[in-house]
Amino acid sequence: MTNPTFDFGEIIKKVEKLKASGTVDLSTEEDLSIAAMNLVSLEEHLFFTNVKTGKEEYLGLLTQIRELRKSVMERMVPKHEGETWCITKHLLAATMRLMEVGTKLNADGKKEEAKELFKKAHETYSMFWVLRLKLINAGEFKEIAGAEKAWTYKDIVNKLVNCCDE
Repeated sequence: MTNPTFDFGEIIKKVEKLKASGTVDLSTEEDLSIAAMNLVSLEEHLFFTNVKTGKEEYLGLLTQIRELRKSVMERMVPKHEGETWCITKHLLAATMRLMEVGTKLNADGKKEEAKELFKKAHETYSMFWVLRLKLINAGEFKEIAGAEKAWTYKDIVNKLVNCCDE
């Protein structure tokens, strides 16, 4: 039995079809995804600030930021199934936290540890894009992972999502 192959040509066709339809602007969506990451972080900080200070006004701000984050997410993930909405939110939140810790380590001179976390952040962010763009269905994830010369999530995103390609 041979390992399953990943048809990168089919993925490119899907993305080109999305671009041609005008239903997705990858450059804008990349900016929105970074905004969503920051809004999730703001929600977390407002929660912890409320707990630490006991000031209720931070919960009011948290509610406002949550509504803003939801509107940004709705623009990126308009149709979802199962728990893909929450999955995408958590992938973005995890990406942001990995980037932040990597940045702190880098500033502390721990370059190798920082590099490892930046790599993990990029892999997590790539998973967001694979899910967001529905590039492959969930069943294919396992097959691709088992293939000897398979494209990784990171490979897919590096080839297809380029914020500088407008």
